Amino acid sequence: MWLKSLILVVAFGLLPGIAAAAQVSIFASFKPDPTQPMRNVFKNETPPGDSYCGWAPQYCHSDRYSIGAPITFRLAQTIQPGHDERQGVMFRAPTYRQNVTVIHEETGESQTLQFRVSGIGMGITDRPEEPGTWETSWTYPPAPCVNNGTAVGSPAIYLFTYFLAEGAEGCAIRAAKPVSLLTFRSFGFAYELVTPNPLGMRVGIYRGQTTYSVGPNKDFDLGDVMLPDDDQITLDFRLTVEHTLKVDIPPGGTNVELVPQGGWQGWLNQGRKPTRLFKDQTVNLYVSSRFKMGLDCQYADADNDCRIRDSVSGESVPVNVSVSLPYGISDAAGRPVNRQPLRRDGVGTELFQPTFYVDRKASTLHFEIERDEVEKMLKVGETRTYSGNVTVIWDSEV
Repeated sequence: MWLKSLILVVAFGLLPGIAAAAQVSIFASFKPDPTQPMRNVFKNETPPGDSYCGWAPQYCHSDRYSIGAPITFRLAQTIQPGHDERQGVMFRAPTYRQNVTVIHEETGESQTLQFRVSGIGMGITDRPEEPGTWETSWTYPPAPCVNNGTAVGSPAIYLFTYFLAEGAEGCAIRAAKPVSLLTFRSFGFAYELVTPNPLGMRVGIYRGQTTYSVGPNKDFDLGDVMLPDDDQITLDFRLTVEHTLKVDIPPGGTNVELVPQGGWQGWLNQGRKPTRLFKDQTVNLYVSSRFKMGLDCQYADADNDCRIRDSVSGESVPVNVSVSLPYGISDAAGRPVNRQPLRRDGVGTELFQPTFYVDRKASTLHFEIERDEVEKMLKVGETRTYSGNVTVIWDSEV
């Protein structure tokens, strides 16, 4: 399955003393862009709020975002010099990749996205000001933590984010002197979101959820002495999919006249019957979603063809209808579509799938009456007019 990576940064707001899990909504949407038909990815639409992209917007771009709301970690006991790692300040996060199922809210159709935490950040307040309090600088944390270059400081708060590679255990900042007062606010984290191919998804809203634990020896772990005011964070995912399926028919294109190759002169002047009657009608397609095709007929027999009829004699003949689709659209087996027959029962045209956004590309509808049927239509000394409505259906409800 084709996937696309999207990196974002999220912060969470919790109310002190509330035991229920904090909930954060992550929004992403897809809408085909005719200016970038080959770029078919979800766009993050989660508001940044007062966090990473708020205080370092120059580091935010098309695949890195943040939202902000306060969650507080407070020091529960004094950190002593030479302490065990867990008795100081730690930064551990669930950096492993996991699957999250999102479900279409109307049809129940499911898709899978991948998610992993790729960094952790917050703002330090109530911190000791005495030089040499810490063994290392907060600006240059121990490996495997990596400062993302967006640290911002003031007398009131020091804001930072540490990135973590996939599978990284995290890092710890050790105290060189006793620390009895320390508070972390504006807790947040960076993450990677790997979304499904939107071209294979149905129009509508997909929702999913995953929950992380917070606290000592939990998913988000800042050590045994830095305690949070909530023990869970629930992420609510909402993916919105919009698609385009539009057919432009040129002026006069709804009136299809079937004629011999080279016109009727051979029959009128020399009595030479044509081998077939046909018309190749071009239409322009705008397609970003899977679709199916079919026929609806004014006149039909027990078979799967449409027919045209002479109103005087009542005789009718079948019209073969087929379709050729532009590059970028394949059939259910991944093959190009060239003169694929269209049938009333839809067999053979149950699924067509774009590999990128097809924006105003030519498609051809082929209408043809074969030689044996032409023989029946043409009678010397008789004038006949065959007509009938043939409706070609493009249907995105697959």
